[in-house]
Amino acid sequence: MERTYTLTISCPDRVGIVAKVSNFLAMYGGWITEANHHSDLEANRFFMRHEIRAASLPFGLDEFRTAFSPIAREYEMEWSITDSDVKKRVVLMCSKESHCMVDLLHRWQSGELDCDIPLVISNHEDLRDLVEWHGIPFVRVPVTRDNKPEAYAEIERLIDEAKADCVVLARYMQIIPPVLCSKYAHRIINIHHSFLPSFAGAKPYHQAYERGVKLIGATCHYVTEELDAGPIIDQDTVRVNHRQTAQDMVRLGRDVEKSVLARGLAWHLEDRVLVYGNKTVVFN
Repeated sequence: MERTYTLTISCPDRVGIVAKVSNFLAMYGGWITEANHHSDLEANRFFMRHEIRAASLPFGLDEFRTAFSPIAREYEMEWSITDSDVKKRVVLMCSKESHCMVDLLHRWQSGELDCDIPLVISNHEDLRDLVEWHGIPFVRVPVTRDNKPEAYAEIERLIDEAKADCVVLARYMQIIPPVLCSKYAHRIINIHHSFLPSFAGAKPYHQAYERGVKLIGATCHYVTEELDAGPIIDQDTVRVNHRQTAQDMVRLGRDVEKSVLARGLAWHLEDRVLVYGNKTVVFN
């Protein structure tokens, strides 16, 4: 694939933003290969994502940041620019269930997920052989009622040591402490096995079965201090009826979980997700 730079911007909405950015890029010969814009009228917020051919610009990212900074200050932008040649580093976390981990590792190995996976962390041993077969280090950090501060201090050390850009909870069945939610804000991605905000908490498929729902789903979201309430990246559903048992719903739901988590992670890796408040704009 051709090397590109991805420029993302979030700022107060006003006249002239697109023109200012486009003129800046044109002045340096920047070739835009993909452009996305969205204006949130209620929040008076503007969002932009541009992909630019790296070879069309006369400088690298450091020089780009220096040249673009005056515009960013003028328009009060929250912005970033990334290089497609620099792969993001993703630490995966899991417990015992394998379906999401198997799917992510397959997509990574096949090149569908363009990232590096330096480490997998788990509170159980169950998936060690699977992970190590892919040549990825596997570290078990047991988590009990009595050792949570020490366990999460070790997890934090491992994440930092791995220089992770992103952490994915691939059915990691422990609650991430507030200090880590804050430190890695909008960098921890979770898959919740229900169509949030319905059926939050434990055993959502069984809750759905008892309620007699006709749709079940899965939600990929960023982790926040409030359980299962972070900004939503992606969701999907599958239709069910009275013939399905709770176990049928679990089986059907696992398929949805895999696809929703993979899409959400891919969009995050491609800088397609812009967060504001507890919502997201996803340029997919």
